[in-house]
Amino acid sequence: MKKLVLFVFAVTLLFSVDAQIRTPQPSPAAKIEQVVGLTDVSIDYSRPSMRGRVIFGNLVPYGKVWRTGANARTKVTFSDDVTVGDNELKAGTYAIFTIPQAESWDVVFYTDYAGGGAPAELDESKIAARVTAKVYPIEMDIQSFTISFDDITNNSAVIGIMWERSYVGIEFKVPTDAKVSASIEKTMAGPGAGDYYSAAVYNLTEGKDLDKAKEWMDKAMSMTENPRFWQLRQQSLLYAKLGDKKKAIETAKKSLAGAEAAGNADYIKMNKDSLKEWGAM
Repeated sequence: MKKLVLFVFAVTLLFSVDAQIRTPQPSPAAKIEQVVGLTDVSIDYSRPSMRGRVIFGNLVPYGKVWRTGANARTKVTFSDDVTVGDNELKAGTYAIFTIPQAESWDVVFYTDYAGGGAPAELDESKIAARVTAKVYPIEMDIQSFTISFDDITNNSAVIGIMWERSYVGIEFKVPTDAKVSASIEKTMAGPGAGDYYSAAVYNLTEGKDLDKAKEWMDKAMSMTENPRFWQLRQQSLLYAKLGDKKKAIETAKKSLAGAEAAGNADYIKMNKDSLKEWGAM
């Protein structure tokens, strides 16, 4: 019995050692990232190789949906809404499926990006964008399937797909001008309510210029239509620090009412404790 246990242990150890051996993957994973204008774009895909095979029209049949790579679905992620052809793609992640033909490909951006291959049939409700792209011949073999970001400008770029002797480019446009214009308008308009509020709370917390903190807090509140209970809480503390107990109590009561309406036990307790401290309860 003892010999049998030792034998089983030895076999288990042998297979455990074997399981730690790593070998190269036939289609290694890759990830590329690019900032286009002010938009972050990334693509995760796998890279099969030719290995002497005829690719398009053979290994990758014409007229059938292809995962556009190997292993898991090829995925593209946009940090902003972008435009592909006449289609607007919302910020997010999409699978890139293609339907190759000899002279052009249909390129599909698909909302269901999880999974290991292309579906037998595309679900029209999951197609976020569909465009047709021309195939450009290349004079040399591209042995490894390659995706790149090409022709980058402030407002657009091209997702390039190369393999064998074919190149396909899919242009997308990014909202750089709209983002820059909005940033310019916001900056030129001056600080917002949130900026004034954050500055006031910082001075209050750090014990810096409290008169300046009050100026900023007053500005923030005047720009806020319905101040929230946590904002009123900070304002009441600031009044208390400045020695204006009347306004501190008045503001704390407003904060308490808001906290009670929101069911926030922490702020209810903090406001009640302060009101007791200031002689209002």
